[in-house]
Amino acid sequence: MSHLHSTQCRLESLIFGLCFSLDMSDEEGYYQEGEYVEGGGYDDGGDGEEYYEGEDYQEPEPEEEVEEEEVEEEAVEEEAVEEEEDAEAEEVEEEAQPEEEYDEEPEPEELAPEDYQHDDSYDGDNYVQPEFEATAEEAEELVAAAATGDLESIDDSVPAAIAHKNYGSADGDEPPKTQHASMFKGVLDGFGGGGMSGIIGEIQNITGGGGGGSGGGMMTNLLASGALGGMVEKAITAAAGKFFNVDPSTGALIGAIAGNLIFNRGGCNNSLGGMGKMILENIMNGKFRRDITPWTPPVPGATSFNLDFHAERDRCLREKRLFEDPEFPACDRSIYFKERPTQTIEWKRPSDIVDNPQLIVEGHSRFDVKQGALGDCWLLAAVANLTLRDELFYRVVPPDQSFTENYAGIFHFQFWRYGKWVDVVIDDMLPTVNGKLYYMHSAEHNEFWSALLEKAYAKLYGSYENLEGGSTAEALEDFTGGLTESFDLKKTEAQTILAMLVRGFQMGSLFGCSIAADPNIKEAICPNGLVRGHAYSITALHTVKISRGDQVMLRIRNPWGNSDEWNGPWSDGDVRWEDVSEDQKRTMQVTFKKDGEFWIAFEDFMREYKEMEVCNLSAEVMNEICEMTGVDQMCTSSGRNVQWKEVQQDGAWSIAEKTAGGCANHPRTYWHNPQFGSRFTVTGESVEHDGKCTIIVAVLQKYRRELRVENKDSLPIGFSIYQAPALSQALDEQFFRSNKSIARTPVFIDLREVTVRFRAEPGEYIIVPCAFEPNTEAEFLMRVFVNGEVQTGRLPAYH
Repeated sequence: MSHLHSTQCRLESLIFGLCFSLDMSDEEGYYQEGEYVEGGGYDDGGDGEEYYEGEDYQEPEPEEEVEEEEVEEEAVEEEAVEEEEDAEAEEVEEEAQPEEEYDEEPEPEELAPEDYQHDDSYDGDNYVQPEFEATAEEAEELVAAAATGDLESIDDSVPAAIAHKNYGSADGDEPPKTQHASMFKGVLDGFGGGGMSGIIGEIQNITGGGGGGSGGGMMTNLLASGALGGMVEKAITAAAGKFFNVDPSTGALIGAIAGNLIFNRGGCNNSLGGMGKMILENIMNGKFRRDITPWTPPVPGATSFNLDFHAERDRCLREKRLFEDPEFPACDRSIYFKERPTQTIEWKRPSDIVDNPQLIVEGHSRFDVKQGALGDCWLLAAVANLTLRDELFYRVVPPDQSFTENYAGIFHFQFWRYGKWVDVVIDDMLPTVNGKLYYMHSAEHNEFWSALLEKAYAKLYGSYENLEGGSTAEALEDFTGGLTESFDLKKTEAQTILAMLVRGFQMGSLFGCSIAADPNIKEAICPNGLVRGHAYSITALHTVKISRGDQVMLRIRNPWGNSDEWNGPWSDGDVRWEDVSEDQKRTMQVTFKKDGEFWIAFEDFMREYKEMEVCNLSAEVMNEICEMTGVDQMCTSSGRNVQWKEVQQDGAWSIAEKTAGGCANHPRTYWHNPQFGSRFTVTGESVEHDGKCTIIVAVLQKYRRELRVENKDSLPIGFSIYQAPALSQALDEQFFRSNKSIARTPVFIDLREVTVRFRAEPGEYIIVPCAFEPNTEAEFLMRVFVNGEVQTGRLPAYH
């Protein structure tokens, strides 16, 4: 994607698009049975497996102990040599400390205050020598395995390794490489032994197509299919006479003040479709009221005005004064904190840029958003996905605002921020250069929702410059409140992707996909009709019977809604459709129209597309969407109401609280990390029917993007999960030395969030989020999604 300048281009560390990994044991007895002994850790009779070395934990043989005097003499000699070689070396200690030996049941060791003090040897952070370290070769193998999503080859005994993110070039000269690769295991469970044939058979069992010769039915869900919009349109027709606040024919607010006339400015009413009209009516009549939190500045010490959108707008209208945002003013500090733009910025209101600005224009033009001078193509991709679903779009862009009705130069946008929805209030002063918008904007020059949304998002994180570099998954979560997983289709096995699609459609998830952008041509159209660097949505999955056997098909939507469609095999009018019965085509709702929606064979999808995002939505999100639209909660295509259950917990790695223990490479401090007891229960609605739970655990570090102004960036983070009995307090060091995790992130990466999907038996578990190094501080949010019941709570510290 093009930009107006390239000086903001900067690479963000080393490249690694994957961020997460997982390590599970498939062996019987991966969990050490025994009795938890108070003060002595988990008693397994001395036969517990040691986490790191992959061998039984053994008390060191006495004869192998190194004499203290010998260690001291060797250390003194080495120190004398160092002093001779470097006269400016730091003063050495008079006595070297012998290596500690552990008894069979050591008492848990509390770190002394001096252990937390600053050590200049570690780049400004407190340093603790790891007891276990992956070799360079082991680390390279871990990173390579995690990049492909293949965790079968990861050795349980290999310590954790570290990798770094890279978002590519900010100015588009170098396209970003894989930003986010979700780790998983057990996704083929419940598919008849796995393999493509097993998955196809399960699809046909789910859709009722396994017994005849007509192929399977269609898999989709209420949101992915787009069916919700049709239901809302019918509801509007049936209840047109019950609209009291909105004109159902135009979407205009009844009794609104023509604010643009008060301020002698041009403007047009919003152009709302059926979904927008219904949501606006439910907002105005009070049927939909979201529980939101006022936005507060991300930088400590900054002044917060607790702005209330409606109160501020009413005050401005009474005083006949256009709103000016005191929290995010039209000045340099809102643009940058480090790199000043090379162009001269002038802030202007939309009515000073065009004659008749409009906030929302429904139709294909709404999907056409352009990137400006900022290196935030990751945000642009998420915005493009947001436009695919009106029910999600209007949760972020409330339709109760415009450039005419009650206009006072004030707008608001709502984002999910670290577990809560916040209302971000802004004025409509926008950065321009030579009279044109400098940053994100719509293709239609009089449409301003995208430019204002980007400004609100910049305010959320502190400045426009703070939006440089990121992952699409990060923004998608901020727009939906869902839990997003991303997959590199070139590195992930086809059967894994198909299994994820099947389970996702069953669980009400949304799917997006894209092709790598051409750095030289903005949204280049390929010879096959697909558009590079463009966001598509996957709306349905189907299997059909043809002469060669079962064919898996995907229905994909181009949000432009025009003739730019796939023109390869199974495209509109392709001869292969002659091999499909008319009944099948009716079931698939096949239409040969130039409407941007098309069918593609699964193998062609895997070959042509590069990335796939899965946005998992919890039951709470679905309930809010139904309340907002006035549509009753619907079931999935499988005929049952199957949804994710979500719990979330706040936590922190704190030196003062002694909860910054680092990863399991540091067993002496690892157990100091916050520990969360979790209970997973399978319900009768499980889609796998094998007695196990599907679990997604995500740990998100807070405020790191906002704190870039203080030279603080994301930490390499991860977590491990252990099976354990129900506990009243956190576990001690001996437990973690003697027991393997059932799931972990062996590769730690400095992205905002790390995510692992795995399957496990119902029962009690311990989740331990951690940073890679001890004594590194951050706040975090832990979320757990389960296709059953879940309870999670912080365990009190071990005493």
